[in-house]
Amino acid sequence: MKKFFSRFFPIIPVSIVLGMTIFSHSCANTTTPPSGGPKDTIPPVITEIYPVIGQVNVPTHKTKLKIEFNEYVKVKDPKSLFLSPPLEKSPQFKMQGKSVIVYFESDLDSNKTYTLDLTNAIVDNNEGNMYPGFTLVFSTGDRIDSMMVTGIVQDCNSLKPLKGATVMLYKDHADSAVFLKRPDAAVKTDEWGYFCIRNIQDTIYRMYAVIDENNNNKYEAESEKIAFIDTLVKPVTYVNDSLPELQKYDMKDTLNCLARKTEFELNVFKEKPSKQMIVNKERVGERTAYITFMAPYAQIDSIWIKGVPSNQLITQFNIMQDSLEIWVNDPKPQPDTLFLNVNYLKTDTLGMLNPFTEEIKLLKPKKSPGKSSSRDIKKEDTTAVFTIEAKPENVEQYGFVIEFTYPLVESAFDSLTFRYLNPRQQEAFGKYSVRQDSLNLRKYIVTPSEKLQPGYEYFLKIPHRKFKDINGFYNDSSEVKVSLPKDDKLSTMNLVMSNVRNKYIVDLLNEKRDKVLRSYIIDKDETLAFPYLKAGKYSIRITEDLNRNGIVDTGILLEKKQPEKVRFYKLEDGTFLIDIPEMMEIEQNIDLAEMFK
Repeated sequence: MKKFFSRFFPIIPVSIVLGMTIFSHSCANTTTPPSGGPKDTIPPVITEIYPVIGQVNVPTHKTKLKIEFNEYVKVKDPKSLFLSPPLEKSPQFKMQGKSVIVYFESDLDSNKTYTLDLTNAIVDNNEGNMYPGFTLVFSTGDRIDSMMVTGIVQDCNSLKPLKGATVMLYKDHADSAVFLKRPDAAVKTDEWGYFCIRNIQDTIYRMYAVIDENNNNKYEAESEKIAFIDTLVKPVTYVNDSLPELQKYDMKDTLNCLARKTEFELNVFKEKPSKQMIVNKERVGERTAYITFMAPYAQIDSIWIKGVPSNQLITQFNIMQDSLEIWVNDPKPQPDTLFLNVNYLKTDTLGMLNPFTEEIKLLKPKKSPGKSSSRDIKKEDTTAVFTIEAKPENVEQYGFVIEFTYPLVESAFDSLTFRYLNPRQQEAFGKYSVRQDSLNLRKYIVTPSEKLQPGYEYFLKIPHRKFKDINGFYNDSSEVKVSLPKDDKLSTMNLVMSNVRNKYIVDLLNEKRDKVLRSYIIDKDETLAFPYLKAGKYSIRITEDLNRNGIVDTGILLEKKQPEKVRFYKLEDGTFLIDIPEMMEIEQNIDLAEMFK
C-alpha cells in the first residue's frame, strides 16, 4: 500500500520546501523590484491521508477524514466531495492548515465499503490550480468490496455527454426504490459524461442516472431528468488500480478520455407528467378559449358549452394533445360567462384514470379602463387577421404557410395570385395547390406546382375580402416575397435514404447540435434534398418514430419505456460532422437498417 501511495501521491521533501523558503526570502530583500516570476501552474500534491487508502475497520461514529497537501488549498466546489454510498446529509468539511478535514453529521453504516471522490473539488489558494482528484476507499468492516461498473451518460436527443449526472445502483429492484431510497452506490459523471462506480459488492443492481437538481440522491419526477438500464446489472470487472478507467485524467486529454472502457450507455430524458387533470383554462376572446392538461394525450369523451349548439363549437388539440383550443362559431355577442363542460379521463386519488365531468367558468376578458376611441380598436377587432411565412431555404419543402388567427367559415383559395420574376426582371404567373394542415385547422399550405429556380423572386398575394372568419370579419389584402439565392456560393446536400422499414424523423442540425435547421419525416426509401446551404459543418440526426406520430417521444420510467432511439449519421472517419464547402453538391448514402440494427 505504501508503495502505491508513494507512486501516485508523492510527498514533497522538506529540504525542497525549506530551500524554496530561503530563496524566496532572499529575493524579497533585494533592491530590485521583483519581476513576478513565472505563473504557478503546478496543482497541489497530497502529502498525507487518513484513513489510508484501503483501510478497514474504520469507526462509524464521528468519523473524520483528513487529506493534507503540500500547500494551502481550498474547496472550490463542495458538491464535488461525493461520498458513495450517499448519506442523508452530504459530507461537510473544514480547513485546518494545509489540510481538508471531511466529517459526517450522521454515523456511517457498519460493514460497508465507502468511496470519497474529490475530483475537481480542491484548488490551491494562490492561482486556483485544480487538484485532478482521486478516490479515497475505506471500509467500516473487515474487507474492501472489489467490483466496478463503467459507462457514459448522455442526452437522449443530442447524444451530448452530460457532466454532473448522478449514476445510481440499487440492490432493491422495486420500481419505487429510486423515488424513495438513497442508492447503494453512486458517482458523478465527469466532463465527458463518463462514470466509474468502483469498489462495489458482487451482486445484482438496478442502474439509473439522475440529473439530481436538489442533491438528495433520489429521483423527483416533476422536476428532474432520468435514464435507466432496461435489464438488471451485474458487475463483471474487478478493481485494479492500473486500469485506465480508474485514472484521473486531464479533461483536455481527449485521446485517453475517449479510450476509457464503457460498459453501459444511459440516455437521459424528461418524463411527461403522468397525472391527468385540467391545470389551466382561459377565455382569450369573446369567442375563443383554451384549456391545458397536465399530461399529454388527454382522452376527451365529449365537450360542450351551455346554450351553444354543438354545430357551432369548433375544437382543436395540439400535436401533444395536452392543449385544446375552443371557438364559438357565432358572430353575435356572447355572454359574459360561458359554462364549458368537459367529459374526460382524469387521474383519481389512487392514480387510476376514470371518467369525470368538469364544469369550467370562462369569463369574458376585461377591457382596459378608460374611454374607448378609434385608436383603441385593434386590427383583429375588425379584420380577419392572418400571417404568411416562407423561407428561401425550405419554401420548396414547406411551401408558403398561411395561418389565420381564427378558423374560417368562408374561403376562396383559387383567388390567390402566384407570380415570379427571373433575374432579368421578366414576370410570369405560376400554378399552385393548397392543402389544410392536418394538425392546425387555421393553417394552410400553398405549394408551387413547378420547381423553383435559384435567383428568382416569388410572390404570393391574398386579395381583399376573400376570406371570412368565425367573427364575421373579412381579410385585408397582403403579399409576401421570397428571393431564392443564386447558386454561386451555396451548396446542396442530398441524403439517399435506404432500407427505410419504419417512420423516421430526419433533422439537419448546426455544428453545435443545438438547433434544427430543416426537417423531414419519411416512411419509405427516398432522396432528401437540402439546398441553399452555406459552407460549414452540419450534423444529421435521425429518430426512429416507432409509434408513427411524427414527434420525438420521451421515455416513461414505470412502464420501462425508453425514449425513441436517436442516431447521428457517422462518417467513414468516425466523426459526426459533415463539412460542406462552397459551390458543391454532395451526396450521402444512409442505410437506416444498418444505423438502427
